[in-house]
Parts: sequence; structure tokens; C-alpha cells
Amino acid sequence: MKKLLVVGLILGLIIGSSESAWSQFNTKGIKSENRRIAGYRGTKSKFGKEKIYNSVGVSLNLLNYYGDLAPSPSSFSTDLSFTKPGFGLSYTHRFGPRYSLMGQYLYGSIKGADAESADPSDLSNGIYRYQRNLSFQNQIHEISVVGIFDLFENQQTYMSRAKWTPYAYIGVAVYFHNPKAIAPATDLQGNPLPEAGNLVELQPLGTEGQYSNLATTDVNNGIQPYSLVQFAIPFGLGARFRLTDVLDLSADVGFRYTFTDYLDDVSANYVDLTKLNSPLAQAMSYRTNELPGYPKNPQPSGIPGVNVEAGYGSEFPDNKRGGKKDNDIYMVTSIRLTYILKAHFHQAKFR
Repeated sequence: MKKLLVVGLILGLIIGSSESAWSQFNTKGIKSENRRIAGYRGTKSKFGKEKIYNSVGVSLNLLNYYGDLAPSPSSFSTDLSFTKPGFGLSYTHRFGPRYSLMGQYLYGSIKGADAESADPSDLSNGIYRYQRNLSFQNQIHEISVVGIFDLFENQQTYMSRAKWTPYAYIGVAVYFHNPKAIAPATDLQGNPLPEAGNLVELQPLGTEGQYSNLATTDVNNGIQPYSLVQFAIPFGLGARFRLTDVLDLSADVGFRYTFTDYLDDVSANYVDLTKLNSPLAQAMSYRTNELPGYPKNPQPSGIPGVNVEAGYGSEFPDNKRGGKKDNDIYMVTSIRLTYILKAHFHQAKFR
């Protein structure tokens, strides 16, 4: 009986000690796990303990155009009534406390029209643009990669990011464009055009003599067709706001500095209309005669029976169709909703 009591006492002590040891071990494990979760810092990079995560976004955009068919020659001149909508899809990789890299596809359109934007009562500038009477529409397909620099840094996880932060961005972009305009009812001689009332592509027409045999004395001699695929430098400023743990809303205004003056198909001088390759090219190159009462100061064009307004539609060094010293620019105003992809991974890992 005593042996049984001794054995029972020993077993009790062992069991009690085991339970106590397990309890202590389990408590330490829980505390260790809690510390690990609380101190989790995500994927590390050479920048230290900042967070690295990815996000996807969708944006609504507004596009404006600055170029030869703006209301005035000022670099800041644009016609806000021609603001056009667009959209974008983006993927962003955050790799530092202030730094992100965003790739984006953007689609939108731009537009310009002398008859609607220029002020004919402005005798110093507007009347020239009005009488020129050129117009265009252009759809932009842009792919860009930009670096984004936040004003407020975040050394913690995406959960600890600032409620809002201003930012700046700059990068590179490649885009496809194709300027078009609506064809008039007739050619310059009054013959019906098959393309009448339709949008026609301007680049293949060579409206400034790109596909013509120009003389060495012609002002536009040596002009080459412009490419429909171009590069640009996107840059701008904005602010990003935290909506939820995984959603951000951004608003920014940016510009695309392009390396072409032909977003609007207008850059150089008028050429001798007889050297253009088709009646359609002639009609799209010179459009002053479509205005009521023009030409007011007629001069021969070289086309039988067709006079043009003096200073327009003919070969002469001062007969400028556009201003080739400055490249075109388009502005993009964006509202972007982004979703943080890695949030679910972090949450699921510690369930």
C-alpha cells in the first residue's frame, strides 16, 4: 500500500511537472509567435526594413493637348472644351520607404480645331489661326514606366502606410498615335470626295510634302514622314489617400513631353499644292477656302481654277502652316484606385 502511495505521489509529481513545463513551453511559444507577427517586416531589400509589396490599379483620365492648333502660341494654351476622357491600367511595385515603380497602359484621345478655338477678332494672332482652319483628332495608346517618389516615407508594412502623401513622378513612355481629320465634301476644285464626312488618316497623305518631290529651293525640302510610334517623358505631381487597409485613391496631374511636332499633323510650311499626291491630300493640307467668304485676298494656287488666301496654301518662306520650333505636349489628369495585392498573403500566413 505504501509502495502504491509512493508510486502515485511520484507519478503526480511527474505529471504536474510535465503540465507545468508544457504550459511554460506553450506560453513561450505563443509569445514568440506573437513577437514574430508583431515584428514582421516583410521582404527586405538593400534599403533595410521597409516593406515591399505590389498593387494593381485602374484610372479614369482626362487628356488635353498643347500644340500648333491651340488657341494661342503660348506654351500654356489649350482649349479646355476639347478635354477628352480616357482610362488606364497599372501595376506598381513598392521597393523603398519612399519609392515605387509603376508600369501603366493608358488610352485616351486629344483634339484641336482652329475654327472652334481661335478668336478671329484677335488681329495679332487669332485671325491667322482662324483663317488656317485646320483640325485634328488623335487617339493615344501609351505604355509607360515611371518612378514615384513619396514625400512621406513608410518604414513599416502596408498596414502602417501614411493616411495620405504627396508624390512626384517621372519616367519614360512609348506611345502609338494616328492623327485624323474629317474630310470636306469636295476637293479644292469642287469635285465630290469619296471620303467626304469621314475621318481620314493624315500621316499617309503627306500634307506638308512628306511624300512629294520637292525642289531644293522649297522651304520643306528634305522633310520626312513622321513616325506613328513615338517616345515621351511623363512627369507630374499628385497625392495618394489611404481608403482601407488594401485600397488607395490617387489624384495627379502630369504632362507628356513628346519628341514630335506632329500629334496634330501640323509643323512646317505650306507647300505648292500641285506637288501633293492627291486631291484629298490637297484638301486636307489647305482648308481656308471652306470658311464662308474666303479667299478674301485670292492668289493663284497652281491648281486650275483654284485661288487660295494670300499667305496660305502656297510655297513661300513666310507661309507657315505651323511652328516647328516647339514639340507637342499632352496633359493627363488621373484619378486612380489601387489595390494592394500582397495583403492577403500577409494575413493568411499568420492565421
